[in-house]
Amino acid sequence: MERRTQRPPIRSDLRWGIAHIYSSYNNTIIHISDITGSETVAVSSGGQVVKADRMESSPTAAMIAAKKCGEIARDKGINALHVKIKAPGGHNGPNNPGSGAQAAVRSLSRMGFRIGIIEDVTPLPHDGCRKKGGKRGRRV
Repeated sequence: MERRTQRPPIRSDLRWGIAHIYSSYNNTIIHISDITGSETVAVSSGGQVVKADRMESSPTAAMIAAKKCGEIARDKGINALHVKIKAPGGHNGPNNPGSGAQAAVRSLSRMGFRIGIIEDVTPLPHDGCRKKGGKRGRRV
């Protein structure tokens, strides 16, 4: 009797893309591109999927926007994603992403995309412009 062992799946069937997620306290923007980052596959934001302005940055809006982007990307043949999360950053913006970033990644994962590298690409200043707030800082 012949005994067969199951071989591990071949990973050549994966078509990679990059999911750029910009998440601030006011909105969440999801942009899926090809692996080079030069060709846009799908774009959606929290403001496209909810009516109220205050709901644009919510995790629910981010999940719906990610699902919308994911369906377009799947139709174009992408089935694996590297994720780049970006917060406003710079010398005045907050360096931590809003509440929609984690929800968007979870939604893409739940859609069946294989998630590769999750990377934080928030711009960090290395001593450029002077911070706002005056000589004595912000007095609360």
